[in-house]
Amino acid sequence: MALKSFIEVGPDSHFPIQNLPFGIFKPEPTSPPRPGVAIGDYVLDLSTISVSGLFEGPFLSGSDCFLQVPDEAKLRDNPNLREKSLVPMSKVEMLLPIAIGDYTDFFSSMHHARNCGIMFRGPENAINPNWFQLPIAYHGRSSSIVVSGTDIIRPRGQGHPSGNSPPYFGPSRKLDFELEMAAVVGPGNELGKPVDVNEAGDHIFGLVLMNDWSARDIQAWEYVPLGPFLGKSFGKAGNLTFPPLEFILGTTISPWIVTLDALEPFACDAPKQDPQPLPYLAEKISKNYDISLEVQIKPAGQEDSCVVTRSNFNHLYWTVTQQLAHHTINGCNLRPGDLLGTGTISGPEPESYGCLLELTWNGQKSLSLNGTTRKFLEDGDEVVFSGCSKVISFYTFLKETVTKWGLAHALEKSCHHPEHQIALRGIYVS
Repeated sequence: MALKSFIEVGPDSHFPIQNLPFGIFKPEPTSPPRPGVAIGDYVLDLSTISVSGLFEGPFLSGSDCFLQVPDEAKLRDNPNLREKSLVPMSKVEMLLPIAIGDYTDFFSSMHHARNCGIMFRGPENAINPNWFQLPIAYHGRSSSIVVSGTDIIRPRGQGHPSGNSPPYFGPSRKLDFELEMAAVVGPGNELGKPVDVNEAGDHIFGLVLMNDWSARDIQAWEYVPLGPFLGKSFGKAGNLTFPPLEFILGTTISPWIVTLDALEPFACDAPKQDPQPLPYLAEKISKNYDISLEVQIKPAGQEDSCVVTRSNFNHLYWTVTQQLAHHTINGCNLRPGDLLGTGTISGPEPESYGCLLELTWNGQKSLSLNGTTRKFLEDGDEVVFSGCSKVISFYTFLKETVTKWGLAHALEKSCHHPEHQIALRGIYVS
């Protein structure tokens, strides 16, 4: 039976009843933060629902608490409660959806790994042998993870031109975006007790879209031999395996977490892994999600955005469940709210590369954008991540990361897709 909602939801809505993503919001500037669920053009205030006692009933105490039978539609039949608990989305301020304890970023796209290896080491040694044996990752800083729309400041650091020239200090000259997604840990695991790869999905609450802003020039100079020092204090540590992949100056995630249940209709087979992974990484069913991803850049001072790349979540070589299982195999304990980034999601074709480092081949060529060109991001540029999935019955829509270098602000984009849509929406409503 198809799910139906008593709340009117338009056919182009990002948040139909098939989605119900979770987030943290403030209905008023002076209000304390509270949890909410997006439905249509409203945010359902879960704190109000909890105070009303609805979570205490037998139909609302389990994981399917929002799938009420008609006879138990207490919210529908209580106009006073509806008025208090359904807040127009246009009036809310979205915050980080979770208190992030620890953050790990993986390096799971084979196409991204190969491109960067060719770029900096040559085609003969593009990918190190260990990459095909385990999901490579690094631990990063969680303090610099911000919700979509937060100002991102161009970092300062040391760079080094080619040749024997002395190093320079100043603002980064090679700012970049990274098209990623991230898994939000739900139930964690006890210290010393690894998570079985075939049970890892039960430990993932949902997914967000993620942008790891990167200063390529700074890391290229300071990563040897221990990784970027300023990356520890300003943003996050870099990837030591394929320099200069990461000098992260901040990370932006979407305010709404879409659950794996909502994404299940878009599950697809993961790429065949060769060689076969070791037993602790061997999944009975290895799956990704068919989520088409897109990045647009709106150059500073212009009205129109340009699509610079189109990729897909299903290009990931290592699945999010393999990432989580590998993370815990040594007994490491994950906790609710921990964030596991996928790494840059690049496809096999040049038009599907997931960052400017690849799209411009480290600045060797320029992108044409509405009469202007870019090799890396400039002050005032705006970047929009979006994506959608579809099966026969309905669509999913994801939207995230609207940031203006030096001065972030909200950027509303019209979206026109038929039937149902599911969204990771990163519009920061101010």
